Amino acid sequence: MTLPSIRKAVVLSHRQSVNEAFEAILRHNFDDVLRWMPVAYSREDIEGVHQVRVALRRLRSAVSLFRKAIPRAITDPWNEEMRWVASEFGPTRDLDVFITEGLAGLTGKVLLPEGENKMHDLASRHQDAAYARLCLLIDSDRYKTFATNFDQWIKVRGWFQVDMPSDTRAYMGTSIVPYAKRVLSKRMSVVLAAGASLESLSGEELHQLRIECKKLRYATEFFSALFDNKGMAEFVLQLKEVQTLLGVMNDVAVMPHLLDGLLEGSKDPDLLRYAGALIGWRSYQSADIRKQLIAPWKLFSRTASPWQKR
Repeated sequence: MTLPSIRKAVVLSHRQSVNEAFEAILRHNFDDVLRWMPVAYSREDIEGVHQVRVALRRLRSAVSLFRKAIPRAITDPWNEEMRWVASEFGPTRDLDVFITEGLAGLTGKVLLPEGENKMHDLASRHQDAAYARLCLLIDSDRYKTFATNFDQWIKVRGWFQVDMPSDTRAYMGTSIVPYAKRVLSKRMSVVLAAGASLESLSGEELHQLRIECKKLRYATEFFSALFDNKGMAEFVLQLKEVQTLLGVMNDVAVMPHLLDGLLEGSKDPDLLRYAGALIGWRSYQSADIRKQLIAPWKLFSRTASPWQKR
């Protein structure tokens, strides 16, 4: 199987309405789900699970971003189905990252070869089980019904076919540009508030900051073409640097919970010692990354919002 290419973000036009932009964003990202799902199913490359998961997150983010224009009652049923699909892709992705980054980064660096080999074997067995559950989900009637019906809903703009107040319908026909500016400004203000007093934030608060950065990142990707290309590109690069560091810290933060699941009921001293070494190693890396985060965050937080220039 030839892997699909990683597509760039959807390109919107300032001539599009809110309604048209919503359709374009849904179409672009659901097509990504459909393109990468066979890769996830075949397990040919872990990028399949990653890309499906990212596309689902973008779809759910789009639904949230357009909530002021499109009533929640219309989108909630689809959002719930996407949440259900993502519920299996999340743990599978966590195991993929744990094996390819967490374990691979420590291979040969700790003098616990028995524990290292046993941990790799244990994680691989859990990974096999996770992919088996994914295949059952993808083969299920519920998923097939969702994929078929959601695809058709986008094609016919199903959200526009239901009864709604006339002012809501009229609002959906207005230009996407003012709407995008309001959404981006709101997302930016939420991120800045979440990152205030960065150096003293708890692990839970850093996790929330990561989530808010991710939401802002998706919004900038959706609406980037509506504004100054150079300014948006520089803004996204700065945001991406912050988001990447927060992502690594989050991978470390979820590791103890993941290990709890892997080691449940185990009394193997080799495994337990290696798990302790792994947490210690990654925690040291996380502490170092937290120091590295300060400079890019300060740079990002002082950056002018490029969407305000148009």
